[in-house]
Amino acid sequence: MSYAAAAALQAAIYAHLGAAPDLAGVPVLDAVPPANAPQTWVLIGPEEALDASDKGAAGAEHRLVVSVVTTAEGFAGVKAVAGAVCDALAAPLPALARGHLAGLWFQKAVARKLDNGAVRRIDLTFRARVDLG
Repeated sequence: MSYAAAAALQAAIYAHLGAAPDLAGVPVLDAVPPANAPQTWVLIGPEEALDASDKGAAGAEHRLVVSVVTTAEGFAGVKAVAGAVCDALAAPLPALARGHLAGLWFQKAVARKLDNGAVRRIDLTFRARVDLG
């Protein structure tokens, strides 16, 4: 098992989402923005890595969360952005700086209200297989 490609995977996802035409104008971040943040943003969040090595090479399965967060009213807008994130990540990502991305798959989404309904958040969970051989 190796976590060695985790930074490369995050960098590829960050670059890919940042270049997605349907996400133009929506910031892609890897930390919660300050109080004066834009109304809607994409947040590259938590990740869990599991051993996926085989006889031939080291590898890992990464379960990562990409969140869409908004202070706008209603879920329609944030769902549209979440759909654009899924569409973008369904297309091939750029090559990783370390390792090889064997696949990236959508697993689930959870939509919820936070802060007494003032914030809406959709957490999109993806599974990525990275080989290091």
